[in-house]
Amino acid sequence: MAVIRPFFSIRPSEEKADKIAALPYDVYNREEAKAAVANHPLSFLNIDRAETQFDDTVDTYDERVYQKARDLLWDMVEKGDFIREKKRCYYIYELTMDGRTQTGITACASIDDYANGVIKKHENTRAEKEADRIHHVDTCNAQTGPIFLAYRSNKRINEVVDRVKSSDTPVYDFVADDGIRHCVWVIDKDADIAVIEQEFSSIGEIYIADGHHRAASAVKVGFMRREANPDYTGEFNYFLSVLFPDDQLMIMDYNRAVKDLNGMSKEDFLAKVCEIFDVSEIEHAADQSEEQLRPKQKGEYSMFLGEKWYLCRLKEADKNPDPVKGLDVSLLQDLLLDPVLGIKDPKTDDRIDFIGGIRGLKELERRVHTDCAVAFAMYPTSIGELFAVADAGLLMPPKSTWFEPKLRSGLFIHEI
Repeated sequence: MAVIRPFFSIRPSEEKADKIAALPYDVYNREEAKAAVANHPLSFLNIDRAETQFDDTVDTYDERVYQKARDLLWDMVEKGDFIREKKRCYYIYELTMDGRTQTGITACASIDDYANGVIKKHENTRAEKEADRIHHVDTCNAQTGPIFLAYRSNKRINEVVDRVKSSDTPVYDFVADDGIRHCVWVIDKDADIAVIEQEFSSIGEIYIADGHHRAASAVKVGFMRREANPDYTGEFNYFLSVLFPDDQLMIMDYNRAVKDLNGMSKEDFLAKVCEIFDVSEIEHAADQSEEQLRPKQKGEYSMFLGEKWYLCRLKEADKNPDPVKGLDVSLLQDLLLDPVLGIKDPKTDDRIDFIGGIRGLKELERRVHTDCAVAFAMYPTSIGELFAVADAGLLMPPKSTWFEPKLRSGLFIHEI
């Protein structure tokens, strides 16, 4: 059963939260990160991507970068930009995007639950990305980016959340530059804390929705510190998380664009597609909204080829009950991308690009007009499919899920 516990948070002072909160470190390349922190001295991205404080001759993974992150963090704490909570609390973290709200609990999860499979993964991690965050967490002596976790909705936890939201004033309430509203409430009453801790202890499965590298890094730092502290008491046994009930989450489409047709003409390629799927041209596509062009259900793909949109439907015989092989992203890969377009390994093949659904179908059209030959709009993977893959102890194919909105870094810090 899951150990999800309250913690002594270090968090922004109320008047500075909107200036400190930043998108996750891994949504930017170096050039974008440097532009994002320009004229934003309080942005937490200065700490999460401290190479922005150096000129480009200094390597992203230079030891000075990690030392700079540590110095910036603890200088801001010392100056009062952050405050230390005086007791262990949970926090309600609510995000609203395009009128849709999702509400999670900020807490600390157990590294043992991660190691023992109570906290379930659905993605592999890359050693070089882990190494960066391990070094960052270890040097800063703090976890600075929360892991996005999901669980099956729980009535008593929902009741506590609803009551606190209706009776208490949020400590933070701001709209970020991207239009997403962020609200935070403190859960500090002992009775409410006890209910939440007890209810999570009865939940047998917690799922990583987003943040596999941050989770793996936090866990590895924890086990490293256990070796140095054999009695292993300490905050390093837990990692910073925000946990959302499954019925509030939205997974967006994660679309594909391919740079060439593997030597085929458009006509020959379309003929191949028609052999694999039931294909129909979407008439008057230029007059249709993006919503009308998107696939409407599992087993459908919208394809942009040669200035035309086509709806491709999976044939009944190709449907697969396997939790991984039956995913739409797997079926497209196994039926078309590999055998027809020659993309054997989408993780490493530079002929395929993955485009988050947040960018819309116009981005797919733009890519086909510029550097790609064909694009596919996917029907989003469901949270139930994600749970099924993780429950089976299996892994999702790369770029299967795109979660929005993104959790902000800097609103909660867990000192270890």
